Amino acid sequence: MSYLQKFKTFSLVASSIIADNKFNLVRVLYWRIGFSPVFSNPRFYGTKKAPQSGECGNSTTGSGNGHRISRAIRKEAQDALLEYLHSTRGIQFMDAENMSKNSPIFLAKLLGRVENEGEIGRSITRFLRYHPINEFEPFFESVGLQPAEYNEFLPREVMFLSDDDLLLENYHVLCNYGIERNKIGKIYKEATQIFLYDYGVLLSKLKAYEELGLDQPTVVQFVVCSPCLLVGGVNNGFVKVLDKLKNIGFEPSWVEEQLLDGHSYNWKQILGLLFWFKHMGCSDEKLADLIRLRPDFLFEDSGSKSLSLIGLLLKMGSPMMQIYSVFLQFPQMRVGKFISNIRQCLLFFNEIDMGVQQIGYLFRSHPLLLGSCTLKKTNSLLSILNVGKKRLCQFILENPEELKNWRLGTRVLPLPDNGEVVRSKQQKTQFLLKLGLEENSSKMKEAFKAFRGKGEELQERFNCIVEAGIDEKDVCRMIKISPQILNQSKDIIEIKIDLLVNTFGYPVSSLVNSSSYLSYSVQRVTLRLSMYSWLKERGAADPTLALRTVVACSENRFLKQYVNHHPEGMEVWENLKREIYSDS
Repeated sequence: MSYLQKFKTFSLVASSIIADNKFNLVRVLYWRIGFSPVFSNPRFYGTKKAPQSGECGNSTTGSGNGHRISRAIRKEAQDALLEYLHSTRGIQFMDAENMSKNSPIFLAKLLGRVENEGEIGRSITRFLRYHPINEFEPFFESVGLQPAEYNEFLPREVMFLSDDDLLLENYHVLCNYGIERNKIGKIYKEATQIFLYDYGVLLSKLKAYEELGLDQPTVVQFVVCSPCLLVGGVNNGFVKVLDKLKNIGFEPSWVEEQLLDGHSYNWKQILGLLFWFKHMGCSDEKLADLIRLRPDFLFEDSGSKSLSLIGLLLKMGSPMMQIYSVFLQFPQMRVGKFISNIRQCLLFFNEIDMGVQQIGYLFRSHPLLLGSCTLKKTNSLLSILNVGKKRLCQFILENPEELKNWRLGTRVLPLPDNGEVVRSKQQKTQFLLKLGLEENSSKMKEAFKAFRGKGEELQERFNCIVEAGIDEKDVCRMIKISPQILNQSKDIIEIKIDLLVNTFGYPVSSLVNSSSYLSYSVQRVTLRLSMYSWLKERGAADPTLALRTVVACSENRFLKQYVNHHPEGMEVWENLKREIYSDS
């Protein structure tokens, strides 16, 4: 080949390489003549910048350059693309027409690369003469796939449809069989391998389903909804489902009517659900009545929602006959919504610390109620009901029907006080009166909010501090200063006092002026006092520091004023911290 011939070949190849990262066109011809691609994201040479992805998302309103596309311009562009695909590239007229009319995103991209001056049709024709396109892009878009869906299917080393004769052959088989072109993309996405079948194979698979007694339109509907039917031999699960349903009175045409466009179906899973209904003691006659009334049990998400419900109720200990009864009395709602509600109830029961046995009891005794209620969030219910978790659990077990009054969109009222609540309030009032607060005063109301727990529990915690060796009047004064110290259990208070007195050697009286000590966690006071003791032993800290100074100051201040005064202080602090908190 002469130098001039090589130059002409290279020029033609270079102009045909579309390197917009959305086109993914082949670069292989570069290497045939000893060149390597030098642009990581090259553009059409001599054209405007490629549009960004967001610029051509709506083909009916704008082109790649942001201008609105009029109907006339769009029609001209479609005609020019059709002429190129059919006359120049030799694609069958019906295929070329479908590609030109049903690939709006690709068309908008193309318009963004030509000057919208004069006749747009001529501009596109001239552009395509020197810039061949990746024909797989408008092809995949025209059969119903979006760019995000078909990008993974774009061939890496070919750009012309004529290079993939099996793809076109099997595409034509589906078209000629009666499958709409815009639905073939779904088939390609879910069963790509069928487009690799040799000549005659795909048609034989379609005919195999006709031999089962299905007419052609019915086969078309089944194949569109279940492309996997064309993979391998005749789908065994599909055949068994049709046979089972036919035995109880449902013809394939009825099954066809239940299938929704855009959905896919797992026939093996549907067959499994039919088995479970049989296993629950459902006779053929009752099963027919149930399916006729609620076909969504079988066909919503291929029966997976119904199977999830069966599995959940089995885990909760429900017997088979009771589960069957749930389906017979099913409320007028989708199975998916029912299972969502029942899972929300399970989450709610867990979040209020209900016992496993109690949860199982509610699921066995009131499954329909639980599946019919879309409950409010747990925190919202606890706040609105003005109740603790323990009492709420007991209330639900005694009044499960009240759950339907706590649904989203309903006005929830606080639970009425029971005898125990009234008694607790009286005990708390008596306790606060002993502290010197006046009944019904503002301070009394503030104290009610500050103190958590029943009246008898508050008194028990108060007595615990007195019994440690502090005068009752001093304890009253401590509580007025730091009321939160009584919001801990008696056991925790005893642990903190024992640490202070028996581990770190402080007199119990030191609590009188440092009552906040009892407010902090066991880990915090242990860490602070351990570090302070280590510093005192090495003369790096004032031995007369008040307890509240050591415990109450912020960590940054404690490190800066005390720990950092010793060269090994930070290392000891980190070791103590790791040891103390790892044990908690």
